[in-house]
Amino acid sequence: MPQVDFAKRQMVCKIVYYGPGLSGKTTNLKYLHDNLPPDVRGRMMSLQTEKERTLFFDFFPAALGNLSGFDVRLHVFTVPGQSFYNETRRTLLMNVDGLVFVADSDETRFDANLDSYENLNENLASFSRGLKDIPLVVQYNKRDLAGAVPVEELRTHLNPLGVPEFEAIAIRGTGVFETQRQIVKDVLVRVRKLMHT
Repeated sequence: MPQVDFAKRQMVCKIVYYGPGLSGKTTNLKYLHDNLPPDVRGRMMSLQTEKERTLFFDFFPAALGNLSGFDVRLHVFTVPGQSFYNETRRTLLMNVDGLVFVADSDETRFDANLDSYENLNENLASFSRGLKDIPLVVQYNKRDLAGAVPVEELRTHLNPLGVPEFEAIAIRGTGVFETQRQIVKDVLVRVRKLMHT
């Protein structure tokens, strides 16, 4: 459930981009941030290593507008892909309202995708939650690579729930806004249901 401040009539929804290292999570957020109107986005914070790998997480806030009299804001995060930052990943999943799983289409990263997807399930289970409980979108990134793993094969292993999915080339912006629009829509549909129960 989103964080709600009834006094200020404000609601914050948390969306987390999850996936293996170098799959394109940060690239997605940078493209979104760079291409959203300045009046709806806040400053992007990113802490990276020298090789441009996310060390802890990336984050930026964005304003969505009004929903049932509440000013709705998004807090968008990425998790670090490296396994030794698992505690950070788990912490970022606390109270998450929506998830985007960014899969790497590079055939050499196939096992890393599977490991990350399993890790996502394990970390959610630590909060007694599962992927069926949270809006989820799967993005198959780097579709421009020669020898990219066929989408059908990725789908079999990474989208067993049949959630919305998009092919992407995040570095060019292909599929980035489509993915974001879908997860925001699914989160807001769920929020509306929760508000009326």
